[in-house]
Amino acid sequence: MSSNEEKFIPKWLAWESTQRCNLNCVHCRCSSDMEAAEGDFTTEEAFKLIDDICEVSQPVMVLSGGEPLMRPDIFEIAEYGTSKGLRMCMATNGTLITDEVCQKMIKADIKMVSLSLDGSTAEIHDDFRACPGAFEGTLRGAETLKRNGIKFLVNSSFTKRNQHDIGECFKLAKKIGATAWYMFMIVPTGRGEEIMNELVSKEDYEEILAWHYEQEKNEDDILMRPTCAPHYYRIVPQMAKAEGADFKRRSLTFSTGGGKGCIAAQTICLIDCFGNLKPCSYFHSSVGNVKQIPFKELWFNSKTFKELRDFSQYKGKCGECEFINVCGGCRARADAVYGDYMAEEPFCNYIPLKTRKRMEKEAAENAPKE
Repeated sequence: MSSNEEKFIPKWLAWESTQRCNLNCVHCRCSSDMEAAEGDFTTEEAFKLIDDICEVSQPVMVLSGGEPLMRPDIFEIAEYGTSKGLRMCMATNGTLITDEVCQKMIKADIKMVSLSLDGSTAEIHDDFRACPGAFEGTLRGAETLKRNGIKFLVNSSFTKRNQHDIGECFKLAKKIGATAWYMFMIVPTGRGEEIMNELVSKEDYEEILAWHYEQEKNEDDILMRPTCAPHYYRIVPQMAKAEGADFKRRSLTFSTGGGKGCIAAQTICLIDCFGNLKPCSYFHSSVGNVKQIPFKELWFNSKTFKELRDFSQYKGKCGECEFINVCGGCRARADAVYGDYMAEEPFCNYIPLKTRKRMEKEAAENAPKE
């Protein structure tokens, strides 16, 4: 393995085990519902996928969906991954968790379970998840996990419809015993495209991340990390420098990215339920199918992955930004909004120093002569 290949190896991989789901969430990246595709991986093919991944590295493997608990052989697959040395985790909406499910999780050595909680009340969460009773189901799932001694974290996604509830949602995650709280800023893919007008504004985005910084400064009980919000890796050093503080935050180091914002195709990726490999969970297009081309070949040699790893090729403000190496802008959001994954982050209002100087120079050159 070359030094460049060693720099970019998968540390976190999501496998979309099925697209079927018992909820109908407004932002779902794969438009999941009860009629959605189950995928075409047999149990044996899932085992082979794990074998192929292990030829490259031994990443965290998240069994995702849709709702993974709707796949009958999910724990067989989890056990096989554990036997191969992978750190197996599961991303679920939490409503289908029972004591029996927890015992299967323990047997398969599931290391962490993530639950989705998008509001501090049933009214807010159930509206976001488009399913009455989802809130109570998720809280019941959290209590069941806790009773069985299984660690869980809470993922919370926000748009304009629930951004007012961010603080209360964080408090609830702590109250129910979550190990971590990950604040997701929506990437408009799948059904998320239908709520483009609900995306948090650039200005509010900055304020929310500044709020997160202030919360995290004095938070020792729970790990906090903004997700799909690479701007945070710019905002933290900016705010810390302004107040003369040490800007090393846990959220910047407790990461598969080793201290970088967008890590699509660098240390993470998604494989959907048909075998299509994508740079992250929110990319529109795939770079190939792992059933047809080995995972190793796609990971190291696909054109898209190589481009995403070459920061010198980033366009617009991102390409000129002094924070390019720690932020990078959300590549999936650029792809969703502009149709170009190398374009500048569309929901960032920061003007890089290089851009500012260029604009000032152009303004001076175009100023009326006296």
